[in-house]
Amino acid sequence: MIMKILGGFLMALADSVPGVSGGTVAFILGLYDDFINSLNNIISKDKEKRKAAILFLLKLGIGWVVGMASAAIVITSIFESHIYAISSLFIGFVLFAIPLIVIEEKETFKGKYQNILFAILGIALVVGITYFSNHTFLKGTIDLSISGLNPGLCIYLFVAAMCAISAMVLPGISGSTLMLVFGIYQPIMIAIKGFLTMDLSYTLALVIFSLGMLAGIFTVVKALRYGLKRHRSAIMYLIVGMMLGSFYAIIMGPSAISNPVEPLSWQTFRFVFFIAGGIIILGLQALKQVLEKNAADRGLNKNEAE
Repeated sequence: MIMKILGGFLMALADSVPGVSGGTVAFILGLYDDFINSLNNIISKDKEKRKAAILFLLKLGIGWVVGMASAAIVITSIFESHIYAISSLFIGFVLFAIPLIVIEEKETFKGKYQNILFAILGIALVVGITYFSNHTFLKGTIDLSISGLNPGLCIYLFVAAMCAISAMVLPGISGSTLMLVFGIYQPIMIAIKGFLTMDLSYTLALVIFSLGMLAGIFTVVKALRYGLKRHRSAIMYLIVGMMLGSFYAIIMGPSAISNPVEPLSWQTFRFVFFIAGGIIILGLQALKQVLEKNAADRGLNKNEAE
């Protein structure tokens, strides 16, 4: 339970930062397959599968809601004023995570080197989306309060939410980056912060956005679950490619915030935060192994008792 709540919290923090994917965090923590399967099983006809999916997503969701609320409150005061430190931290996350994923999925990668083409596709996909996000003309121009909404904007917000949440499910592609492409990143963060401070003028926009998120989740999850089940090697190469591409997304992240600054460079790179990111990933990996071992020991003791 601790890992699931912590995982949800970290996924939300990642999702709130341009260039970083919550799906990457889920993969690092070993929650990704369960996450995808639970999203799929929540509408399953099997009562037990549906119950297990709801319980899993509830635990993950508690952490996610707390993480997103925290991010919305502090995003302008901490993330933007310390964007180079945050970017360096996430560079450490991804760099240290990739070898762990490759080791864990070694049988998936071994001998299937023709699927490197999917890794190249993953890199190109993330780099292309990031490049486009930095050349959009919609940044900061959308008012999501009740006075600024109209039918066209409501439809646009719904579609943008579908695309953004689909990206959040995928490791490597940042939902926040896609929100920047659609020009709704800053407006949504303002709306969430406003709602948390009891400004109800943003309620309708957030409801529409939430419905778009749900539609996006159930659309992309079916395809992902099928891919991981039938073509796992190709999908894994694609995912690692997207994670490699996310280096570019993270480096360019500072130029995509509401008050843009220069992209991350050797001069602005924060080595201490980079190392901290690596330590956090290794620590989470160790915690995951301890929790898995404890769960296995409990199962063994239960079987012996029976």
